[in-house]
Amino acid sequence: MIVRIMGEGQVKLDDYHFAELNKLDDELLEAMESGDEPGFRSTLTALLDAVRRLGTPLPDDALEPSELILPSPDASLAEVREMLSDDGLIPG
Repeated sequence: MIVRIMGEGQVKLDDYHFAELNKLDDELLEAMESGDEPGFRSTLTALLDAVRRLGTPLPDDALEPSELILPSPDASLAEVREMLSDDGLIPG
């Protein structure tokens, strides 16, 4: 799956990594629902770091369609809330 981190670029992630990412996504949702800004910030950072660590960066000139778009590291709680689906940021 091709994942874009807004403002950074794209990475290719194998499907088997999504179990780990979904755990972080659940933690992010929990922090958002409780209004825990520090928890939200640290979990968003952990989620994006995991995507960077587990994924293979695509070249900047690659024109692959992104199947998943994640917020930038400095996104606000309100901005991320607007990006959410029923499953959170990461489907599944």
